[in-house]
Amino acid sequence: MRVLLAGGGSAGHIEPALALADALRRADPGTEISCLGTERGLETRLIPLRGYPLELIPAVPMPRSITPKLLTVPGRLAGAINAAAAALDKTRADVLVGFGGYVATPAYLAARRRKVPIIVHEANPKAGLANRLGARFTTHVFTGHPDTQIKHGKYLGIPIRREIADLDRLALGDKARAHFGLRSDLPVLLVTGGSQGARSLNTAVFGAAGWLRDARIQVLHIIGPRNGADAPATAVGVPYVATTYIDRMDLAYAAADFVLCRAGAMTCAELTAVGLPAAYVPLPIGNGEQRLNALPIVQRGGGMLVPDEELTAEWIRDRLLPVLVNIDQVAGMSAAAASLGRGDADRWLAQAVIDIVSAEGRTGGAS
Repeated sequence: MRVLLAGGGSAGHIEPALALADALRRADPGTEISCLGTERGLETRLIPLRGYPLELIPAVPMPRSITPKLLTVPGRLAGAINAAAAALDKTRADVLVGFGGYVATPAYLAARRRKVPIIVHEANPKAGLANRLGARFTTHVFTGHPDTQIKHGKYLGIPIRREIADLDRLALGDKARAHFGLRSDLPVLLVTGGSQGARSLNTAVFGAAGWLRDARIQVLHIIGPRNGADAPATAVGVPYVATTYIDRMDLAYAAADFVLCRAGAMTCAELTAVGLPAAYVPLPIGNGEQRLNALPIVQRGGGMLVPDEELTAEWIRDRLLPVLVNIDQVAGMSAAAASLGRGDADRWLAQAVIDIVSAEGRTGGAS
C-alpha cells in the first residue's frame, strides 16, 4: 500500500499525520508513506526528523477577505495542483489522506483529478476551508472533536504519538522528575505555551513564582527560546526548572500533576489521553476554536478555562493555587480528563485507511 499524507504549516496538522504514518507502519511495515508539504511550514523540519520522505509544493494561502491578492490565487493554485498531481504520480499513491492547511487544498484537487481515493481528517471544532472542500470529494471524513460540523464527518479523535498514548504517568513519575531535577514529594505544575513559549503565560507564572514557592509547588516551565532572562531562579528546596524546549514531552507529562497551557487541539488530545488536568488559556486571536477545544474537558471537570486577558499572577494565586494544593481535587480532575481521552485514534484511522484502500481496490472506483 502506498499512502500520501497532506498536512502542513502547523504542528496541529503535521503531528496527527505523523502519528498516522507510524500507526500504518506498525500495522504493515511494507507500507510506503510519503508526505506532502510546502517550504513555508514546520513540515520541512518535523517530517524528515521522523524519517519520512517529503514532497514539496508551492504554498497558496487563501485570503480571508476580498483583497487584490485574491486575483493571484487561481494561477498560483493551478501551479500547486500540478505539483501535487506530480507527487501523486511519483509516489504512485493508492490513497491521499489530508489533515488541512495550505497543502491540503491543492492535494485534494489533484487527487480528484487523478481519481485517487481521498480521506479527510479534521482535528478542530470548526472545520477549515481546505477540509470543507475535501469533504465534498469523499465520504471518508473523520473528526477529532465530537461537535465538528463537516459533511460526512465521523468522530474518531486525534491521532497522537504512541509514546504519549501509552504513557503510564504513575509508573514513570519518579524517573521523570529525577530527569528534570524535580523532587518526588512535592506537586509539579507544568507550564507550556508550545514550542515558542507564550508571553502571557510566562509573565503570569514569573510573577506568581514567589506564591508558588511559598505553597511548595514545583514548576517545570517551557519558556520558549527567547525568554530565559526573566525566568525566576530555583528557590531553596522548591525547584523552579525553566527550559527553552523539551523534546521528551512524555517525561514532562509524567512529571506533572497539573498543566497551565494553551488549548490547541493536539494539546487537548494529549492531556486527556494521559489524564492530566489543566488550566487552559485559549489564544486570544483566531476564530475562537481553542476555547471550543477545551470546553468539553472543562465541562466534564477535567480542567479550568481562563481568558488570556484574565491570566495574571494574581489569578494564579487566587484561583489556581487552591486547586494545586488540593490533592483530592486534582485526582478527581485527572480522572475526569482521562474519561475523555482517545489514545487509539491513530490505530483506528490506520485501520480505516487500510479498509478504504482495500475496498476501493476491489471496486475500482474513485473516492
